[in-house]
Amino acid sequence: MGDTKEGREKQADDENRRQQERDLSEARTRADEPEPPDADAADSETDRPDGEPRTCHRRGCNETATFLAMERYLEETGHGAVESTAVLCREHAAEESPTNLDDAYPDYVFRVEPLPQD
Repeated sequence: MGDTKEGREKQADDENRRQQERDLSEARTRADEPEPPDADAADSETDRPDGEPRTCHRRGCNETATFLAMERYLEETGHGAVESTAVLCREHAAEESPTNLDDAYPDYVFRVEPLPQD
């Protein structure tokens, strides 16, 4: 096939069709996997389901989480707000700062609050 506009369009269409087929095949394969736990519900609680205190969200940190960091900002695509939360130890909570100021909007929120003590 020569290098014509029609040839390039057919190649692009063929590649799109192959990608859709791969995506569908992968979705069928993953359909049997269990749903992941609700991250928002888990992050908003002080304790894990097994009753142990939550540990800091930062990788490699095993300290007990004592703060909840929350940031609400507009999604990159502009299709709505996103709320991101993480439980943190005292040291990492002190280091926390806004990361999505470019996507701030009138209802933008950034806060770090102590977790409730039982």
